Amino acid sequence: MGAGRWRYLLVVANEAEIRRWNDERWTAAWPERERLTAAVSASLLGEVDPRPGQWVLEIGCGGGLVTMELAAAVAPGGSVVGVDVSAALLALAGTRIAQGAVPAITLARLDMQTAAVDGGPFDVAVSQFGVMFFDQPETAFRNVRRQMRPGGDLVFAAWQGVDRNPWHTGRALSGLVPAPPPPGPGQRATGPFTMGDVAETTQLLAAAGFVDIASRPYETTVDAPASAVVDPALFDFMGIPPERMAEAGEMMDRHLRQFALGPGVYRFPLAFHIYRAQAR
Repeated sequence: MGAGRWRYLLVVANEAEIRRWNDERWTAAWPERERLTAAVSASLLGEVDPRPGQWVLEIGCGGGLVTMELAAAVAPGGSVVGVDVSAALLALAGTRIAQGAVPAITLARLDMQTAAVDGGPFDVAVSQFGVMFFDQPETAFRNVRRQMRPGGDLVFAAWQGVDRNPWHTGRALSGLVPAPPPPGPGQRATGPFTMGDVAETTQLLAAAGFVDIASRPYETTVDAPASAVVDPALFDFMGIPPERMAEAGEMMDRHLRQFALGPGVYRFPLAFHIYRAQAR
């Protein structure tokens, strides 16, 4: 080929998600959004059933609320390594862990799609809404499996489809938010609902080397302020143009009315799956 016809592409794992979860505008809103994820924690921990002495890997540990629950359950003798790509959320987790004087927790800023984690092999790998943000999920789950002991359990919560989670603002603002760029070579789209299809997720886990794969659907509700699902301060981050900010606010007001219980309080229906699989 003639000069200038060659092009080299460098595909960086999870580049867009790492950028998003390290943007202070996005992470500043996280403590409010935790109201939704915290409503799921008891169901997830019930499925995990952590026991004293276990070594646990938590993928996408965020602000550390589940991390601390896991650490308390595996004491004495056990340990938890919480991994996340977000410096700000790990700092929040570290503050909470220090205030709670919770032992046997290690936090690491790593991307589980590619990274090796000290402290394994792990008896259990856990994630609460973290694994949907892998842009190469089969590669990521293979990496997780390699760091588990044979027979170890992978347990994670993932949202069901957006149709089952009408609280999500994506559809309400779809005419104003620009579409994300297409995935790069060998990558796929990321997002909260990418593991809502049970058959597809089961096939993905099997391809990554997991066996005895099962899922269970859950539904619950959470009473929370509007800030649990939307923060107008993020409209700029979402790409809404300045001249349409007022329109976006009106659209969100209409969207939220369907969930209103009273002034400033809303009841949001949550639908999620908890997946279980065994490392071989």
